[in-house]
Amino acid sequence: MKIFDTTAVNGTALDPQRVQRRTVWVLSTAQLLSGIGSGASLSVGSLLAVQLSGSNAWAGSVTTIMTLGAAAAALPLAGLAGRRGRRASLITGLLAAMAGSLLVIVSTVTGNFPVLLLAAALLGLGTAANLQARFAAVDLADAEHRGRSLAIVVWAVTIGAVAGPNLIRPGALVGESLGLPALAGPFVFSAAGLALAAMLLFIGLRPDPLLLAARLRSGGPAASASNTGSAVSAAGGTSVAGGTSVAGGTSRDRRRHGLRHGLRAIQASPRAGLALLAVIAAHGCMAAVMSMTPLHLQLLTEGPLGDMPSGHAHAASTDVLVLIGFTISLHIAGMYALSPVMGWLTDKTGRLPIILLGHGLILLSVLVAGFGQAEPALVTIGLVLLGLGWSAATIAGSTLLAESVGADDRVLVQGVSDTLMGVAGAVGAGFSGLVMSGVGYQGLNIAAAAVALAVFAVALRAAALDRRLQPSA
Repeated sequence: MKIFDTTAVNGTALDPQRVQRRTVWVLSTAQLLSGIGSGASLSVGSLLAVQLSGSNAWAGSVTTIMTLGAAAAALPLAGLAGRRGRRASLITGLLAAMAGSLLVIVSTVTGNFPVLLLAAALLGLGTAANLQARFAAVDLADAEHRGRSLAIVVWAVTIGAVAGPNLIRPGALVGESLGLPALAGPFVFSAAGLALAAMLLFIGLRPDPLLLAARLRSGGPAASASNTGSAVSAAGGTSVAGGTSVAGGTSRDRRRHGLRHGLRAIQASPRAGLALLAVIAAHGCMAAVMSMTPLHLQLLTEGPLGDMPSGHAHAASTDVLVLIGFTISLHIAGMYALSPVMGWLTDKTGRLPIILLGHGLILLSVLVAGFGQAEPALVTIGLVLLGLGWSAATIAGSTLLAESVGADDRVLVQGVSDTLMGVAGAVGAGFSGLVMSGVGYQGLNIAAAAVALAVFAVALRAAALDRRLQPSA
């Protein structure tokens, strides 16, 4: 018996709409459970890195490795989905992340920093799976409800990710009751949530939405085939029949020439280049400032840790963990909670104005957090504004990018954008610890402000050029 084989299900005997409703419910619940793990990792990852390495310069390493792990796992997990379906791919990513959560606990107990980095890489696979789940939500969706289905799953991620940081104090109490260090406690919840999410997908994601969509498209009723076929194309152009991508060319050819071809397509369109710049810069600034804020709040409230032998840095108190969890929760809420509003504004007012709004908010946020670094309330306000700016710039930039290239290149260009976003996030988080060690939290925010200001100026020039080119009424 093949554990992940859903091709035995007779797709023509099923109601795709009913399967779609169940699929969205299962994915949303699984995302809520697995999102707890990512929230906990963002909140205490930098603190664990400093505690186990003995140096503030390594504070961004956990976020960096998680980001690189997610980027490296994206294509393999997508390939697994194409061969075996969404269920196999999502469960594989979540189980790897669950192993990562357990390794975080092991690294904290043993004081082993390299094990922590390995754990972060495995947690990155969970991030890649969570991103892929949004596409799974539209495999069977018809055109009229595709956006709604995706939005429900995104909101579920938000709930889990926002709740995760606020479980830090309960996690610390659970950890202490189990004889674990306080910072290891939240990952008990993380591992449990990931295990429950994987179990829910294993039981509930039947039939597999991607495989069922492919069966209906190739041999089901005409109406169902039309609907689900367009959904498969929107989900990334992957087909399980014949190894051929809907977007054009064989999967082998696209792996060989995809990145180069995608970059050429972006270079051919100035608007696509601006959109990519807006998305990459927003993600890099967000990752750099966000990853260092937990450490800054601990230093602000408990005094400098300094560089010390591995395993001898003092742990954060539970009160500080509550403050950090609350701040990161509000930041994540800023990133996702108003995403439907940002999408509506992008459609209503245009792409460039919302890109300007996004990088304007990022500029304001880092100035508030940087120059208000001595006040936790101002740091929190800055992080909320940072999340809102990221949301606006990412949604408007991604929309502009999709519109600025040909239909044949669209899926490929979006993949290039996601890859470069991951690289920007890894670079931002990786160098943020070194920057903060050299020039402090305020200096880190000023550096992020310089990046946001540069993109704002480029977008402002493009918007002015657009106005001049528009015919007068």
